[in-house]
Amino acid sequence: MRAVRTLQYRNSASQDQAVMKLDLQCVKNNTDHHTNEITVERLIVRRGQAFSLILSGERLDQNDIELTVETGPGACEQKGTLSSCSTKPQNCTSAAKGWSVKVLSGSWSSVTLSILCPPDACIGLYSLKLRSGSSACESAVTVLFNPWCKDDWVFLANEAERQEYVMNEQGTVYKGVEDYITTMSWDFGQFEEDILNICLKMLDLNPKCLKDAPEDHSARCNPIYVSRVVSAMINADDDKGVLMGKWDGSFIGGTLPSNWNSSVDILRRWFKYDCHPVKFGQCWVFAAVMCTALRCLGIPCRVVTNFESAHDTDQNLIVDEYFSDYGVRPKANKDSVWNYHVWVEGWMRRPDLSQDSFYDGWQVLDPTPQEKSSGTYCCGPAPVRAILEGHTDVKYDVPFVFGEVNADKVTWLVMANGSKKKILSDSNMVGQSISTKAVGSNNRQDITHLYKHQEGSEKERAVYDEAVKRVTDLKISETPRPNVHMKVSLEGAPLNGADIGLKLLLKSDNTKAQDLTLKMSAQVMRYTGNPAAGVWNHTTDVQLQPKSEQTIPFTVPFSAYGPKLMDNNCIKVSVIATDKSDSKEAYLAEKDVVPHSPTLTVTVSGTPMQDSEMTAEVVFENPLTAPLNNCSMTLTGSGLLKQTEQSNVVELGPGQRITLKVTFKPYRIGPKKLVANFDSSTFRDIKSSVDINVRPSTSRMAFLSFSR
Repeated sequence: MRAVRTLQYRNSASQDQAVMKLDLQCVKNNTDHHTNEITVERLIVRRGQAFSLILSGERLDQNDIELTVETGPGACEQKGTLSSCSTKPQNCTSAAKGWSVKVLSGSWSSVTLSILCPPDACIGLYSLKLRSGSSACESAVTVLFNPWCKDDWVFLANEAERQEYVMNEQGTVYKGVEDYITTMSWDFGQFEEDILNICLKMLDLNPKCLKDAPEDHSARCNPIYVSRVVSAMINADDDKGVLMGKWDGSFIGGTLPSNWNSSVDILRRWFKYDCHPVKFGQCWVFAAVMCTALRCLGIPCRVVTNFESAHDTDQNLIVDEYFSDYGVRPKANKDSVWNYHVWVEGWMRRPDLSQDSFYDGWQVLDPTPQEKSSGTYCCGPAPVRAILEGHTDVKYDVPFVFGEVNADKVTWLVMANGSKKKILSDSNMVGQSISTKAVGSNNRQDITHLYKHQEGSEKERAVYDEAVKRVTDLKISETPRPNVHMKVSLEGAPLNGADIGLKLLLKSDNTKAQDLTLKMSAQVMRYTGNPAAGVWNHTTDVQLQPKSEQTIPFTVPFSAYGPKLMDNNCIKVSVIATDKSDSKEAYLAEKDVVPHSPTLTVTVSGTPMQDSEMTAEVVFENPLTAPLNNCSMTLTGSGLLKQTEQSNVVELGPGQRITLKVTFKPYRIGPKKLVANFDSSTFRDIKSSVDINVRPSTSRMAFLSFSR
């Protein structure tokens, strides 16, 4: 199928009607430009790469065909949003961002043209006009960034990485805690046909465009600018952004953040309802939607999770945590350590920072609205290399990101009289198991070494000192080494719905026996490091013999934590030990526990071929002795299902199953993924997925061969 648009032009002198026809060759061009997955019904090209058109008409003059392209309001050559040229030698009027056109072949009635969009062209929707003599025609072309073009700032040399970070519509988001990392399949869906229009709409609604549209469209040649705009527009805190964030309280009136597993549903809902923010998102949702937008626009992008992620609000590279005898104490300042935090990295050059390529490559971009950057809730692009080397005076927002992966954590014990004692200073805990999906597989890739040097090494401390020196004069005092060491560990895998067995190991370096009071507690925690509810506590006394070890087993019952363990919450178990003979001597041990969820199974049958019928079945069985209420099951998958499929059950009895069976026909080829979700009042948003590699149908292969 080829898209053709014809425009009739009347010659005022002869009154003869001259008609030109323009064949956009959408199938060939879009395939050559890696955009045919979006559509072959309209022309979508990547900058820095030529595309061909066929111009038909009467008495065409091959040496006098004029091309004019323009994008955005108030287009002009000085801003790079207007370019005019012709097949006449050296007749292009725009040098810096000029387009060019040349004749490949032709006759008096038909000419094949090659048009080259420059590698620094502004991305977006263009009007394309061709004129020959008294005849003219006009059409539209959309221009995207080009990771295949060496002269484009987003050029990525490795083809396997381009397939992963630009072309892959499915991915993995990592959550949980550092010693129990969970995976969540996500449907990015950047090539669903309407997503490109939605992403361009997002650019048009950004405050900079609303304030000065010509200047904004001109700046869209720069991936640094575009990625920063997208970072701001994914959240809705100070603009007409896509997602409204919510981390506690009631989620009535919106969707629980953990219920999402597709960017497509979110972006379509935002667009459908007049670009009002979609409720609700949290960090991994913001990041996944941003990954969709950047990949759609042509910027290589990957989702990254940082475990034990610091939120350093004053950017002094220190976070303070406060405990009392019942566990984590809510505090006035907003410093915290999140179980995990999710952002994205975009791949681009940074000539704005250095003459060489020192800061080129992966850049941190964080759309979660945490702190303002230059007055706007956005973050980045911050060069990963700058974070690694402690160059905290480099833009954008490097001190904040450096703190997330390498801040020092200071723990305080708040006494009954309100005084506080520093009991721990930890330079190793923040920034663990920084993770992203590996190229070409579903494996987790640890990229911590790209952000920080080996913890405890001289290089790591030197970098930290350099980072601190560039942003603050603060000096950190050392905390004396305690003479009692405590560690909380699990007695086997914790299962949601069962009691959790733990043990406390006490070890003494003292030469005298000590009488200790142990105050144990368990709190349900939000993943942002803030307590949601206390669920269990226990006090006991022990005598710790000199130079000895002692193990104390204990249990946190399901009856205590079950009713409070809401979405994305883990359980923080903490033990405060105080010396009976000296209450100022206090010791702390803590453990974050994420109970494992029951199994959700997804199976598929049928031939994985385009337009061939397949069947998917999703099954969940209630493992508890009590019924589950308000159960729902959904199934999504870009390229496989046109819409989300759903099944609901008011009550699921003990041992009973809920099943969702769907018949479908894959409509796009390549690696795809079905993502299932089960939700109930007890078990929140259990995920599962299955990979499907869709082969082209015989008729599709023949059609593509004919079209090319």
